[in-house]
Amino acid sequence: MHIQQATFISSSTNYKQCPSPDKPEVAFIGRSNVGKSSLINMLVDRKKLAKTSATPGKTQLINHFLINEAYYLVDLPGYGWAQASRTKRVRWSEMASQYLLHRENLVEVFVLVDIRLTPQKIDLDFIQWLSQHQIPFSIIMTKADKISKQQALRQVNNFKQALANLVRPTVNYWLTSSANQLGREEVMKYIQNLISMID
Repeated sequence: MHIQQATFISSSTNYKQCPSPDKPEVAFIGRSNVGKSSLINMLVDRKKLAKTSATPGKTQLINHFLINEAYYLVDLPGYGWAQASRTKRVRWSEMASQYLLHRENLVEVFVLVDIRLTPQKIDLDFIQWLSQHQIPFSIIMTKADKISKQQALRQVNNFKQALANLVRPTVNYWLTSSANQLGREEVMKYIQNLISMID
């Protein structure tokens, strides 16, 4: 999918401040430092559209990026550990959850997990929360270049087993790497299909 235009639109402290819900949007969320901003930059083929940092907790607001004047990609604050006070982390979590529950033009949530790790309770709990609230989601497993293909497939199976009793049986999984653009075409094609079904 060719990205003709990718523009930062706004940063919001709550869903009520977000851009007018007149275009469909997909959101990205995951534990702090899982690579959300890097993934968004990779998907839209821009190096510095979304701000990245080696310090967990860089994304502290709801960031909207307009793609091809047709839809939004949304970078949500990460959950879990970050170099910030507990008060701030609670506020970020509340900000994201309210957005997910009330944003009327939200089409899909991509939950990012680090493929190198065994399934983490914080990720499983969050995914179960999405399922309970009937919020559509897919799982993006990041940093796939850091392990072998065999290890990657094993990790996907481990995650599927961990989710077996928590969520609906059909969940989409995508293997990605911002370092070598693994998964870019597949994820963007999926997003385009989602958007086309709204039009």
